[in-house]
Amino acid sequence: MDNKNKHILQLIANYTAKDISVKELEELHNWISQDKKNKAIFNSYVSTYKNAKGAVFVEKVNTDNAWKTIVSKLDNTEEFLASSTVQKTNKFKPFIKYAVAASIVFIAGLLYVTSTKNTVKDAPSIVVNDVIFPGTDKAVLTLANGTSIPLEKGKKINKPNLKSNGEELVYSEASSSSSSSSKEIAFNYLTVPRGGQFSIQLADGTKVWLNSDSKLKYPESFAEGEPRSVELLYGEAYFDVSPSTAHKGTKFNVLHKYQNIEVLGTEFNVKAYTDDANLFTTLVEGKVALQKKGYSSYLTPGYQSITNINEGFTIQKVDVAAEVSWRKGLFTFKRESLKEIMKTLSRWYNVDVVIVNKELENIEFKGVFRKNQTIEEILTLIQNTNFINQFKIEGKTVFIN
Repeated sequence: MDNKNKHILQLIANYTAKDISVKELEELHNWISQDKKNKAIFNSYVSTYKNAKGAVFVEKVNTDNAWKTIVSKLDNTEEFLASSTVQKTNKFKPFIKYAVAASIVFIAGLLYVTSTKNTVKDAPSIVVNDVIFPGTDKAVLTLANGTSIPLEKGKKINKPNLKSNGEELVYSEASSSSSSSSKEIAFNYLTVPRGGQFSIQLADGTKVWLNSDSKLKYPESFAEGEPRSVELLYGEAYFDVSPSTAHKGTKFNVLHKYQNIEVLGTEFNVKAYTDDANLFTTLVEGKVALQKKGYSSYLTPGYQSITNINEGFTIQKVDVAAEVSWRKGLFTFKRESLKEIMKTLSRWYNVDVVIVNKELENIEFKGVFRKNQTIEEILTLIQNTNFINQFKIEGKTVFIN
């Protein structure tokens, strides 16, 4: 077996062992789509598994035994498909459900669930009394003089120093150079509400994407020769920083009340919601230095810093594509609890979530979903694991039993 075939078989093995990254999912999907023979090979593994008796799910598999652990199927329809298997242990009973949609780039709807419960609830149902829509491009721009300007899709703004097409706010570099000698820097605020997202290009060319329920403070222009600083007051933001070489060596800083990030030119993601005990900084490219009272640390690509508001930094390797997938219109949950997943969904769909049965809060899921799906579709996929008895939507509140 040549190296290429071994690599493809390893991707299939990773997929079936629920240990595959978003990037690998895309690679596997592209390989299947390239040739009918590839799809036939994949389906042959599926047929082999379907005909096997007493197959058991395994956490890790090698390439030689990969064919034994195919636990899902890929079809050429746009219907969500699912298959499942159960692994019995002394501590928990996992339930695996894979749902695949051929119309999207990634294999979406992959679900992995763990629970300490020994039984599965019967007759689940979803009650929808009110329609909940996905989030949209919208924000509020607050100028230095206190004026607030709503930004939303379809609404254009054309001012001397900034423009907006309703999806992005762009500050001109000409404005930056004309005011670089000014002693007083004018700050603007961009506030993205729950149920919204928006992007901005700062006067130095740095691009920032803001997730739901986020707020950024930044100068209308940057003083020449001085560090370029912005402040993420709360929420989540992805930064593509204009390099220091284009600005006479000036560094770029992202400030937060609990940490400071210093960069020379890079891409990274910062997640700093007020209802989280930790801040998460994920480096995509380049290098950043993190500073906090009494602590300092460096990040290299592929690693994430977890900053505890009362302590220091913890560094861990992560699936970067999954961590920043929200910017590309995806929800990627990497074995997260139902409580954390609902927190994410509540921001995007602008709903409140009440988990009536507290025993459900710590059930863990692993999945990838599109942000333009309705919340009912996502809840249905989660509920199909049978660990959830009922979802009920009333007004802007989701109740979970």
